[in-house]
Amino acid sequence: MGVPSDEVVQIRHADAAGDPAVVTVSCPDKTGLGCDLCRVVLLFGLSVVKGDMSTDGRWCYIVLWVLPRLGRGRGPVPWDLLKDRLLQLCPVAAPFGFDAACLAAAGLQDAAPPAPQLFLLKLRCFDRMGLLHDVTRVLCELEFTIRRVKVSTTPDGSVLDLFFITDARELLHTKCRREEAYDKLESVLGDSLTSREIDPAPEDMLPRLQACASLTPAVMEQMFNMDLVEEQYISTRGDDNISVTVDNSLSSVHTLIQIQCGDHKGLLYDIMRTVKDCNIQISYGRFYASQNRRCDVDLFVVQSDGKKILDQQRQGSLCCRLRMELLRPLRVALVNRGPDTELLVANPVEVSGKGRPLVFYDITLALKNLQKRIFLAEIGRHVVEDREWEVYRVHFGEEQDLSSSLRSKIVDGVTSMLMGKPQFASSGYPQCI
Repeated sequence: MGVPSDEVVQIRHADAAGDPAVVTVSCPDKTGLGCDLCRVVLLFGLSVVKGDMSTDGRWCYIVLWVLPRLGRGRGPVPWDLLKDRLLQLCPVAAPFGFDAACLAAAGLQDAAPPAPQLFLLKLRCFDRMGLLHDVTRVLCELEFTIRRVKVSTTPDGSVLDLFFITDARELLHTKCRREEAYDKLESVLGDSLTSREIDPAPEDMLPRLQACASLTPAVMEQMFNMDLVEEQYISTRGDDNISVTVDNSLSSVHTLIQIQCGDHKGLLYDIMRTVKDCNIQISYGRFYASQNRRCDVDLFVVQSDGKKILDQQRQGSLCCRLRMELLRPLRVALVNRGPDTELLVANPVEVSGKGRPLVFYDITLALKNLQKRIFLAEIGRHVVEDREWEVYRVHFGEEQDLSSSLRSKIVDGVTSMLMGKPQFASSGYPQCI
């Protein structure tokens, strides 16, 4: 697994082109740390080809072998920025002679970071093909996180874009940072841009924007019925090739979860997110992705009470949940909404409240590649059976009924982009996220 170091995060660059870089994290443990680290790796357009992680409940040691994902783009990976973002997630080590209780009493223990300030970006533009994706790409390059979006197009071809954003650098309150954003937007949008404003978001506006239209029962059934989703997937792909098993015979103190499946973008994040949401703690884990896009995962885990998972009903529920998250981590559907055709994309929200990164970026890039104009777009959240989902809704406007082949092309194109499939390998991720 490598040699431990006093440095919390280390990145060893690849020895030769095509070889993976090695990211090592050694720090005090905290609940969900592995999930948080994998989320940042996904955000930076990297694929984990191998991984090892271990913890004694107090200190953890994680090693990830990573490669730029196929299609990320030609620019270099911003490794220093990646290191900074990983460091921000790691708890502070206790001084010698102090334990967690002493730190808490002294007020030195890591507290939950305050919520970043929310800003509203207003853009008025003339419509053109790929406009929304170009804006999204700039925001990603600036390290802005899109919390909510409301995009509308008027009959005369004007566009009003409302982006609720936060700044990873937490500098958007400064004139210099806003001017940097304006300059990049103007350089990309050119004459299409007519006005731009960034201001602190009014406290009463975000709740109104979140109140998006409800989903019809038919759409709910199509996107969230687990049996139907699995049946549709297998019928179109022929075989799911996913195996999730539980074994209690190999360890006296741990339950072994073994996973064999095909690779997709964010696979390790999906596994770690699911385990975190199910309140399962990983003591040791190993991940390996072969060149034929098959992955093997071994996780030695315990429940939150430190005991093995012996209840068969809970074992079955955990295996079912992992299988579904690997089968369809995102749900994509194309539906009719009155005279409009609407694309829906849903992804589960972590218990922490975070959604999957770069979903809107991938959706808009796929539609730009497919030469599909976006008439209206919005992001909202829906609770389905006590589980929160982030739902992206994209309207194509009034059109003739799309043929079944074109509808399939749109759904497959968006799904392929989200899952990192090779047909969009020529398209790139933002270079400085």
